[in-house]
Formats: sequence, structure tokens, C-alpha cells
Amino acid sequence: MNSVPEAGPCLAGFTIGITAARRAEEFGTLLTRRGATVVSAPAIRIIPLADDTELERVTEQLIADPPAITVATTGIGFRGWMEAAEGWGLAETLRDTLAATRMLARGPKAKGAIRAAELREEWSPASESSAEVLDHLLAEGVEGVRIAVQLHGATTEWEPVPDFCEVLRCAGADVVPVPVYRWEPPADRGPMDSMIDSIISGSLDCVTFTSAPAVASLLMRAKETGLLESVLHALRGRVLAACVGPITAAPLEELGVPTTMPGRARLGALARHVAEELPRRASRIYAAGHLISVRGGCVVVDGEVRQLAPAPMALMRSLARQPGRVVSREDLLSALPGGGDDTHAVETAIARLRAGLGTPKAIQTVVKRGYRLALDAADCSDAPSRPPVQSPHAAGIGTPARSARTQTIGVW
Repeated sequence: MNSVPEAGPCLAGFTIGITAARRAEEFGTLLTRRGATVVSAPAIRIIPLADDTELERVTEQLIADPPAITVATTGIGFRGWMEAAEGWGLAETLRDTLAATRMLARGPKAKGAIRAAELREEWSPASESSAEVLDHLLAEGVEGVRIAVQLHGATTEWEPVPDFCEVLRCAGADVVPVPVYRWEPPADRGPMDSMIDSIISGSLDCVTFTSAPAVASLLMRAKETGLLESVLHALRGRVLAACVGPITAAPLEELGVPTTMPGRARLGALARHVAEELPRRASRIYAAGHLISVRGGCVVVDGEVRQLAPAPMALMRSLARQPGRVVSREDLLSALPGGGDDTHAVETAIARLRAGLGTPKAIQTVVKRGYRLALDAADCSDAPSRPPVQSPHAAGIGTPARSARTQTIGVW
């Protein structure tokens, strides 16, 4: 799905990929209002809870052998569990079972879901941190205690394995994980394949992730199609990986992909963060008296968005990769979509590029050598696609997630 920006100049000219399966339209609206062009390709499909036989089995198990403590980690997960139980005819029995347990809520959304089910939490940490919930349980002692923990999703080779339950088990608890989120790849892989191609080609400026499973699914598909290394190379370079929070960023960070994220793991905060980060990181090239910025799907000249056809856009990317350096006709030919061996195709595409930019003198012909951007003397401030890696505690920059109990669960 492609959305054309309506208004709001701060993201004008930027193309942003959305991998979210849930609330994708809402997130896309937040970005298009700021001027972005949005490409949406859901990376996962959430299994409807009412159809989830594993969750039904665990629910029946907990009713038959009730826990002493129940930990709710997310509001949507807990609400979904109760709604699924309604569909199985188990809602009242489950509610009575949970009412007899000590209920802990990780944060305000989980607390609200508990109360909406006419239940009451015993305790909730101010930090909204899984780590604090775990510390609270360990401090009071859990040996021999049966604990139900509402978790999310399955794990893959790229997702950090949650250790919340494992730590409790090591402390002697009888832990029953409640898998309220389970996912699988989308039935139609076409949109995700197209997004992978766009990441590799650089026609996306940024790809956003709102859950670790979305990251895992995209990486799995790239691996299946033999494109994993190309995707990682692009994400380590000019395509910005923006994640809603550290648990979402963890699979990418473990593979050496720098990520950026907002201070709070919220969808609106992620949209604002992307709107701040992309313009800050955009390249700025001063050529023939004009300020030029190359974006994923267009070029911005003196603040005006210039849409280019694929061939001239490909040449612009090649010329801008090393501003001022001469790029041979042969190298430019290899950059053209479809390739070929006729260098006249390069001359045609260069003519279209000059016309499309509206600044013909910005592209200089170097006789018998090729073409270059005609930089103004000492006026090129081509910003790197990635700033130097900051310290692990620097605001807004993701770091590898070593332990799932210190992370915030993403929104799907």
C-alpha cells in the first residue's frame, strides 16, 4: 500500500516503510500528516486468539490447577485472553480462577485491562518494567509457588529468548507461560518481498518496526530468498532502522545494525522521533549554487521535492554516494535498472536527470571520464547516513537487549 503525503513538510520527500500488522493505518496517518510517503507491508499475521488451541489448552490447565500468582504484562494481551475465553465459554470460570490469585500488573495498561475484567491487581511497578516485577517476586520468594505469566509471541533465531520465566524457574517456581500473542508470516509474501527489494535498492529512507516478531519475520524472509546480507548491509548504511523500543531493536542490534528509538515505547512517540531523525540525518549537497538532498524515492532541490523516474534516480544515488567524485559511464551503466551494455543509455538517463532536477549545471560532464556532481567549493556537508555509535545509555539510540526482563514489549 502506498500513501501519497497530504501536508506537513518535515518529512516531505522521505519514503518510510511500515512493517506493523496492527495499527498500521494509524501509524501511517501519523507519518503522512508530516509529509512522508508510506509503504506498508505487514511482516506478521497475528493468530486470532479464539482460534489459538494452545492458549485454550493453557487456560483449561490453569482453571484445573490454579496458580497462586498471575502476572499480566500487557493490556491488549490480557484483554485478548479474556475475550478469547468468552468465545470458548470459559470467561466466568477463568475470571473466578484469577480472582482467587494474587495479580501483578507490569504497567498501567495491564492494570486497566485487569480492572476492566472486574478484577483487582495487588501490585504494579511505577517503572512499568518487567525487571522490577521479577525483582519483586524474587524478593518475597517463589520456591514452590505456581505462577502464571502472560507472555507474547514465539521466539525465533533472531528474537531474544525471554528469561523472565526461566529466572523464576531457577528460583524454584512452577511457571505456566500464557502465550497470548502468537504469529506467523503473512499469507501473501509479495508486499514484504517488495519492501525487502526497496530496502536493498535504497528507495526507502527508513523502515519502522513495532515488534521483535516483525523484525524476525522480515529477516527470515530475507534469508529464505538469499537476500539477508544485502538487507543487513543496507540497514547498516543509508536505510534507517527505527524501532518502537529496545526489545524490538534487539534482533537488529545483535546483528550489528544500528537502530534509533524514542524515549517512550509508544506509536506516537515513534512517529515524532522519525520526524526528527530523518531530516537531521539527511544528506546536504551544495552543487551549482543549489542545495540538494537525495532521499529514497526523490531528490529535494532548494526545499522542493523533485520526483524522478527509476533510471535517473539510480544515477543520482550513484553520483551522490561520493559527492564530487567522477563516476565512470560503465559504473553508471551498471547502476541503471536492467543493466545492459549500451553507454548511450547513461547519456539519456543523465539528460533526464538534469531535466528532472531543474538544475542542469548540477551534473557536470567530465570529458572521456564520466560525470560528477558540480560541488560548490567547500560547501559540501554530506552528512553520514549513520552518526558515530553513541554510548549504550545515549538517549534515542538502541543497544543490544541482553535480557527480555528489562525491555518493553512492542505493539503489534
